[in-house]
Amino acid sequence: MSQIEISQKEKPLIRISVRHLVEFLEKEGDLDNRQGSVDMDAMQLGAKIHRKIQKSMGSHYTPEVSLKETFSFDAFELSLEGRADGIFTEDGEIWVDEIKGISKDIASIEAPAHEHLSQAKCYAYIYGRQSEYEKIGVQMTYCQMETEEIRRFTEMYAFQELEDWMKGLLKRYEKWALFRIDHEEERNESIKGLEFPYDYREGQRDVAVSVYRSIAQEKRLFIQAPTGVGKTMATLFPAVKATGEGKGEKIFYLTAKTVTRTVATSAATLLMEQGLRYKTIALTAKEKICLMEECECNPDNCPYAKGHFDRINDAVYDGITTLEVVSREVLEEHAKKWKVCPFELGLDISLWFDLIVCDYNYVFDPNAHLKRFFGEGVSGDYIFLIDEAHNLVERARSMYSSELVKEDVLKIRRKVKDDVKLYRVLDGCNKKLLSLRKECEDYQVLPNANDLYLTVTKLLLEMDRYLEDHRNEKIEDEILEFYFNIRNFLYIYEHLDEDYLIYSEVLKEGSFKVHLFCVNPARMLESYLSKGRATIFFSATFLPIYYYKELLNQDKEAYAIYVNSPFDRSKRLLLQGMDVSTKYSKRGPAMYRKYAQYIIQVAASYAGNYLAFFPSYQFMNAVYEEFKELVSDEVEYALQSSFMSEESREIFLENFEEVRENSFIGFCVMGGIFSEGIDLVEDKLVGAIVIGTGIPQIGRERGLLQEYFDQNGRRGFDYAYLYPGMNKVQQSAGRVIRTEADRGVILLLDERFGRREYQDIFPREWQDIKPCRLEDVTKQLEEFWEGETS
Repeated sequence: MSQIEISQKEKPLIRISVRHLVEFLEKEGDLDNRQGSVDMDAMQLGAKIHRKIQKSMGSHYTPEVSLKETFSFDAFELSLEGRADGIFTEDGEIWVDEIKGISKDIASIEAPAHEHLSQAKCYAYIYGRQSEYEKIGVQMTYCQMETEEIRRFTEMYAFQELEDWMKGLLKRYEKWALFRIDHEEERNESIKGLEFPYDYREGQRDVAVSVYRSIAQEKRLFIQAPTGVGKTMATLFPAVKATGEGKGEKIFYLTAKTVTRTVATSAATLLMEQGLRYKTIALTAKEKICLMEECECNPDNCPYAKGHFDRINDAVYDGITTLEVVSREVLEEHAKKWKVCPFELGLDISLWFDLIVCDYNYVFDPNAHLKRFFGEGVSGDYIFLIDEAHNLVERARSMYSSELVKEDVLKIRRKVKDDVKLYRVLDGCNKKLLSLRKECEDYQVLPNANDLYLTVTKLLLEMDRYLEDHRNEKIEDEILEFYFNIRNFLYIYEHLDEDYLIYSEVLKEGSFKVHLFCVNPARMLESYLSKGRATIFFSATFLPIYYYKELLNQDKEAYAIYVNSPFDRSKRLLLQGMDVSTKYSKRGPAMYRKYAQYIIQVAASYAGNYLAFFPSYQFMNAVYEEFKELVSDEVEYALQSSFMSEESREIFLENFEEVRENSFIGFCVMGGIFSEGIDLVEDKLVGAIVIGTGIPQIGRERGLLQEYFDQNGRRGFDYAYLYPGMNKVQQSAGRVIRTEADRGVILLLDERFGRREYQDIFPREWQDIKPCRLEDVTKQLEEFWEGETS
């Protein structure tokens, strides 16, 4: 939101944009998400409308005028900057023009929005102060995006009136600026004496030094470091030290799973117990933190939404001055105290905090990112710490892809048939899709979808108008979901380049879609990464590193480090089964039975808890049926189902907490909820049986990925199948040996693991892998366990 710069001889300088100052101080009234309004300024259509209006104003009109002014306070200087849409003269008078695109009926605008007018008055004051005008006019120009109808509101202000108003606005901001200055001074002083909270493990110091150096040099770093190195503290500690030295304004600790967010918050809390003053917040998804039974953000259905903006700043100020570590529970209680939306409260508080722990989508997803930090024209001196970053490849592909399904258009058309205009536009969209459907037998790669884009643009404007007309009514979830989907479709289409494929496809059930498929998400990620100072990507499974560097980053100067495992290899037995395969051509009852026999022999060799990971539910169930016929009553077991509730997951994991005399085996799917992000230390888990190479099933998009990378000089099969599959294998194997006290066995059961292309991307610590067969595996297992227990 704002930045502080401190010169050795001058007062601190705070920089803030006019838009953010006004949005922060002048927003009022209810929180109401029924309007479905789009920030059209950020879309191509909005930009075109702006330019068209500006050109129509004639030679006396100067568009896009940059304005900047510094205001002096007792304790700091405030630099206020922005850009007026236009400044013009008329009959000897000077006017500042502010243009806003709207979707609702132009006749419904009876007066300028308070927030919009305040923004224009700021520009008028700055321009008047610099040009020494005694009076200056403000013109608010509203343009209906579809019809291009214009309505203007004008008012002439004496400069003294604008100055008095501006002084009042800045006075309201003063306490916030003083808080920020005082807190940063206190924070930085506490960082000076901060020590690493543990004795460094092997490799941990190297990680910390590399992270600090990358931040200081404003670089990007990829870290391949196995479990046990202590990556969370080794990345967070140097980042905190860097911010204390002015090498970063704020840390974003980004994760893919809730459990790793908890680990990051715990690490920050540990440092704070040593005296660090570092305000930390963990953000929670709106649906999870909502205080109502149904998440309906409007004043008619939620008391926390009614008058939200009238109370939110007081709630935020109370929060930032009294709270240090803000968890979901703390945020919920604070929201109840002030009767504001807890989700929006968390976002607003995060503006003033030092460490923000959140999911990837808060930074990278165009539909969910924090516009306060990453919106158009916003950037900062941020440090990004991206945990388990191997997950970001597929997550980013999903974030930056979009599809439009013909049957969804028909479904919404039926729901809004009473609205003639919207019905007509939906009908036109359906006809465009029908035309594409007739050209597509199975699937078809398209050079473009320009006609469809223009139709969907009209549809979005009509949907905006429809939502505005029904803003005081309950809108069906399906209509809102469709609205957000087409908005996303347009956003993605406007960002298409060579890293995308457009294809149409007839789906199995007969429906038809047009898909904008992001093949390489690196460029889209770059638009957000470039808003920060430095980025640290880290994972225990980052092999091969060049694959992840290419798909997550465009900085050719980004470098990587490999950290060796700190654990004693003698406490871990790694075997590869040479006589089994998950290849489709070799599947059948005999092979399923062989895998079942392997699992039984592992369980019989030493009493303990084991996880068996499979390439698919189908394969798992086939082996499971054979297993049940062969296994003795002494061995206990449980099966992961395809749709498990949180309660079911907890029950499954509780099996590993029980003390039992015999073995327990959990049957799981690779890449699923139990193959990553769970910590079963010491005797809670003594073995992992990884069945198959994890290669994704052959499908439309995998084939397109392979073809794309082949055409771009890469080994398409490796990029589409091998590397994602082996990541799942490494993640599954990584459930064993989590601490120095752990001991255990890992079996990789597939003949393909013996091939060079697979072994080339094994971690270094897998160099001691030993071959085995069903007839000798028991002997190798028993010899290992005898050595461990003697």
